[in-house]
Amino acid sequence: MSSELFVTQILNGLVSGSMYALIGAGVALIYGTQRILNFAQGEFFMLAAFGLFVFSTQFGLPLVVAAICAVVLVTAFSALVYRAAIQPLMNREGWEFSTIAVTLGISVLLQNIAFLLWGEKYQTVPYYLDGSIGFAGITMPLQRVLVFLTCVSVIVSMTLFLKYSRTGWAIRATAQQPDAAAVVGVPVQRIRMLTFAIGCGLAAIAAVVLAPIFAVNPWIGVPHLLKGFVVVIMGGIGSFPGAILAGFVLGIVEAIGITLTSSEWRDVIAFATVILVIWLRPSGLLGKS
Repeated sequence: MSSELFVTQILNGLVSGSMYALIGAGVALIYGTQRILNFAQGEFFMLAAFGLFVFSTQFGLPLVVAAICAVVLVTAFSALVYRAAIQPLMNREGWEFSTIAVTLGISVLLQNIAFLLWGEKYQTVPYYLDGSIGFAGITMPLQRVLVFLTCVSVIVSMTLFLKYSRTGWAIRATAQQPDAAAVVGVPVQRIRMLTFAIGCGLAAIAAVVLAPIFAVNPWIGVPHLLKGFVVVIMGGIGSFPGAILAGFVLGIVEAIGITLTSSEWRDVIAFATVILVIWLRPSGLLGKS
């Protein structure tokens, strides 16, 4: 492998890793604060991708405006789903399994609704940016550079939001001691709904930046959900920074791995990596033992 190809694959790995980190961060945020495994996360991703397609190609909105509309609508819709279908289960016995069943049901329902509305045909969305940028003999498409910068910007913003904002403090307090948080005036139920919506909103942001690269279809969210779970397990279940670190590690390992083998081995490399990490460190990269 030449040095130019090695550096190119590292950069491709960082782009893929930023995408995995953003999707995994949403899953980790929801599980870390509420212990809910959201199996419908991939379908919120899919809805945002279709939202971008509809607003941009059928309503004629500029791509950026269409992306903002799609993210806002999917985030608001996820809050409604939480309020109507998940929150009523949270105080019942066995809610851990009930929420898994409900999110699985929502996943299947949304997939079938998308299939009825748009069919099985793969839809395409134009690139935000055409062309490429080159330096030192290495060329990167501008669209992939945009994906990396957007994902990293959102991850940094979310980290600062959770660490320094009052709402972020409330989210962390609700995750650590919900009863104590309620005693000091934190609206626990509202914070949980907000956290669920933010987690799904992160998936929606990932969808609108990736939709021009991947064809949009009713099942587009499934592989991304699986990668999100892989990242969460690798990083340490429920660890927000762990999911981000694992996303970048997985992206780089995949990029180097498929260069040495072929792209057909991408998923094998991903799952082999998570098995190796769990074998060496059962609690994950940044998880607590």
